[in-house]
Amino acid sequence: MKTTNHFFKPMLLGLLSLVALSSCEKDNRAEPKSELKGRIVYEGAPVGVRSNGVQLEIWQRGYQLFTKIPVYVNQDGTFSASLFDGNYKLVRLRGNGPWVDNTDTIDVELRGTKELDVPVKPYFVFQNDVYSKGEGKVSATFNLKQVDNSRTLERVNLYVGTTTIVDPNNNAVNVQEIAANITDLSKPITLTATLSPTLAKREYVYARIGVKTSGVGEMLFGAPQKVMLR
Repeated sequence: MKTTNHFFKPMLLGLLSLVALSSCEKDNRAEPKSELKGRIVYEGAPVGVRSNGVQLEIWQRGYQLFTKIPVYVNQDGTFSASLFDGNYKLVRLRGNGPWVDNTDTIDVELRGTKELDVPVKPYFVFQNDVYSKGEGKVSATFNLKQVDNSRTLERVNLYVGTTTIVDPNNNAVNVQEIAANITDLSKPITLTATLSPTLAKREYVYARIGVKTSGVGEMLFGAPQKVMLR
């Protein structure tokens, strides 16, 4: 004989209704409409970093439970986050950038759109960088200035790639010069990369210099430059 559980059916329908109601409420929840935009800067100029390698943290006041909002910095030093209006704290993470640690929080009052410069003190910066092409080669000549003496130079690199995203993880060829061979920072440094035959046939490539500080995980970079080969 076939039996039917008449008690179970109403329970199941009730649970399904709750799930549907919960999903509907989640779908109808307002999206954040305010935006915090900014730059990582040194002396007013943006600081270049590795794409998706450096991040900031944003924390909101007034809640018993704090959930950090990670914000990744673009390779040109810019960042943005969609948020609700409110009061926030922005934090520069310890050991998460090519600059001297500064974990002081920055108070942010957000109402609509706000632009913010986040100051840092790099260990090294580039000056007077110039890029050029040769026969199957790309070169970069630049000066390296030491801003903070608490750490020493490890190496400098030249990265060459086919897109504007150029760093240790995104390049077709790279060369380096170690600190032992750089004895006088008052003199220009030149790095030259030899292109593969396929790369040399392109109309153009992108080149970018980077500096690695001893004991610091992330590198500081110059701006990517488009180098015409034809």
